[in-house]
Amino acid sequence: MIHSPRVGFIGAGNMARALAVGFSKSGMVAPTSMMASDPVPASRDQFTTETGSPTTVANEEVVAESKYVFLCTKPQILPAIMPSIRPADDSGQVYVSIAAGVSLATLEQGLGTRQIIRVMPNTPCLVQQGASAYAPTDEVTEEDCGFVERLLACVGLSIRVPENQLDAVTGLSGSGPAYIFQIIEGLSDGGVQAGLPRDAATQLAAHTMLGAVQLFLQSGKHPGELKDMVASPGGTTIAGIAELERHGLRSALIDAVVAATERSKELGKQ
Repeated sequence: MIHSPRVGFIGAGNMARALAVGFSKSGMVAPTSMMASDPVPASRDQFTTETGSPTTVANEEVVAESKYVFLCTKPQILPAIMPSIRPADDSGQVYVSIAAGVSLATLEQGLGTRQIIRVMPNTPCLVQQGASAYAPTDEVTEEDCGFVERLLACVGLSIRVPENQLDAVTGLSGSGPAYIFQIIEGLSDGGVQAGLPRDAATQLAAHTMLGAVQLFLQSGKHPGELKDMVASPGGTTIAGIAELERHGLRSALIDAVVAATERSKELGKQ
């Protein structure tokens, strides 16, 4: 186990547990070097069961014991608790917020520090296949940014972007899993209509998507090139693609990402 600074979590829900499990499995942070706080006993118990890390009801204890403090509460709860988790002078904590729509400026005002990194993760972090983007303030050191990026990479892809791009990240990868689930469901429905049993149709749809994604990532080819490899002249695939084009699949996905991005901007202003 590599020695690392202590990591704390304000909130011990699904995403906090996913992050903690990923950090521990990777060997970057020992379970004994992590701690979470949560007012709900069941959440604390589940966090300890899944991670082997201690928990507390006191947010202040997590802050005092941690170098990197992950803020994993709901966005609407965060303003009420920020006064209680402000760092002591020169205590050196770096705050990492996954609260959607809560800007760096709002976090700075509430926490009284500029040592903050804002992150937009997504739900596949729960199976260490997430896609996260992060934006730090200009006072966070490159060393701290690098450590947090490596932590996030324990649960999937991690990239750095300017804060003004995080709404677009929310619209694409933050909301994107829901779009993918709808596509899987739609493909399954098509299989059922064509005569397949539901269980078989759903498994085939899901694994077809999984295999296609792995082929894309490993081949390094443009998705259009891979599509052309499947679509033979006058064959079955090009007939299906023609239907997708007729119904506007690509334009619908573009519009979905843009609509979710705009909604993220609206929520950030509330």
